[in-house]
Amino acid sequence: MTLHDPLFLLSAMGTTLVSVTVLALVALRGWSGWLDVRRLELEQRHHPLSASPAAANPGARIELADLKERVRKLEAIAAGVDL
Repeated sequence: MTLHDPLFLLSAMGTTLVSVTVLALVALRGWSGWLDVRRLELEQRHHPLSASPAAANPGARIELADLKERVRKLEAIAAGVDL
């Protein structure tokens, strides 16, 4: 088999084409994922968590603090720590 053999050239070109296609698809998939991450970051910047109506309501803040305290106590009980 020599470099001028038509079968060798076809198989080399086919392998190269498949390799380039796979690399391009992987790169496009990574690019798409990166764009999704950036899109989420921009959405969070425009709609921060503290701007939600529940966070602005003092009653909701108290209820959230109460729930956090309950979760902390339940985690301590699950870990076997006496309060």
